[in-house]
Amino acid sequence: MSPVMRLRDVGMNCGCEYTAFPRFAEIGRYSRYEHSLGVALIVWHFTGRQDQALAGLFHDLATPVFAHVVDFLNGDHLHQESTEAGTWECIAGSPELMKGLGELGLTVDQVADYHQYPIADNAAPALSADRLEYTLGNLLNYGFADRETVSAFYRDLTVGTDEHGREELVFQTPEIAEAFASAALQNSRVYVADEDRLAMQMLADLLQTALQRGILRREDLWQTEPWVIRRLETDAVCGEAWRRFCGSCRVVRSDMPLPDGHVWRQVDAKKRWVDPLVPGMGRVSQWSGALREQMASFQALDFSVWLRAETKKRALGEDS
Repeated sequence: MSPVMRLRDVGMNCGCEYTAFPRFAEIGRYSRYEHSLGVALIVWHFTGRQDQALAGLFHDLATPVFAHVVDFLNGDHLHQESTEAGTWECIAGSPELMKGLGELGLTVDQVADYHQYPIADNAAPALSADRLEYTLGNLLNYGFADRETVSAFYRDLTVGTDEHGREELVFQTPEIAEAFASAALQNSRVYVADEDRLAMQMLADLLQTALQRGILRREDLWQTEPWVIRRLETDAVCGEAWRRFCGSCRVVRSDMPLPDGHVWRQVDAKKRWVDPLVPGMGRVSQWSGALREQMASFQALDFSVWLRAETKKRALGEDS
């Protein structure tokens, strides 16, 4: 299978979409393939450069199943960088991709690291094609914005320069920039919500069990999600744990783990936000008191609470 096509079966919501948590149970399918195509199209729209657009297309080739869940598995969930390596090898190991690059007169080095192109990727809280695509995609998927609003955000963007003279996607209209930043914070709260943090840690623990039991090998994490799920379901222990994970429908919170026979988890999380730039005015947080207040509230979120999941009876065929 082409490494690009594999991404059709790697989701953007890091396994949360398999649960029954109301926040995720009704969202649409959103794959790394769709995201990667979107990033490539955004980069092409703003740069017209084949090398940069292809770097955007290929940036997630090395993403494992359930994406950042594997960062939780690796103990890197606060940075989420442990799964970034391997893109160069994915491209170089694909005869189809190498043939296509040759026809375009491009090398692997030109397209294997999108970090070298600031329109494709840059450091948060700046705005890049990667950050823009998943922000707009999730605003639609979570129901925080309609297509007209998302289109208005996109139409207002152009290429400008940041505080250090580097290229960045910037807004032309202050009101639109402020609305985008505020909407993006709604996504940010989902990324660190109790359900999201708990689901990712639960799934990481399940993958760890599968590795320990020999149901999965480490290299199997770069298969597809349906393939890995089938492997989990072949094992009595992992299969039952997977069904419980999928049936998770409500989070119970406590100041301390309770001796009630349930597994309690305390899960920290990486906080992501976007603070876009308007030329001549600076970043939105510099001139919008409302956004500064929203950002301060978000940054002050405390993850010291203990969490456990309740499971749907109908998903298990037994009491939760």
